[in-house]
Amino acid sequence: MEPLTPLETLCRIILRAREYEAQVPSDYDGNEAPENVDDEGEGTLSVLDDSINTGVEEELTAAIDDLAEDQQAELLAFAWVGQGTYDAADWDEAIEEASAVGNVSEELLEMPMLASVLEAGMAAFDLSCNGVGDLS
Repeated sequence: MEPLTPLETLCRIILRAREYEAQVPSDYDGNEAPENVDDEGEGTLSVLDDSINTGVEEELTAAIDDLAEDQQAELLAFAWVGQGTYDAADWDEAIEEASAVGNVSEELLEMPMLASVLEAGMAAFDLSCNGVGDLS
């Protein structure tokens, strides 16, 4: 299968998704002992207890929003195949369903382990970021 979206673009989105996923919810304010931190808390985002980086989310959102509608549908379909919502054999159905989604970037950013599911979805079609530029 030859994707509509250039492989390098898909791989850059996966790279940004990895950076985005490095931001984890945390109520940790730096003054508590680590054992008192609520792992399930809904608070600010931190990147390995560093300052919040909203630029990563903005870059990821922009990269997705800059794609043509059919490329956005393809990206979402790759994610759905990667998480098992659809099988690779049901690609046309996944694309059709993804085409009906209003805000693809929002849908994708809410997806747990986005980078991993995108990679798994691409792998179902023998696509990989290995050897793509310096993203391998």
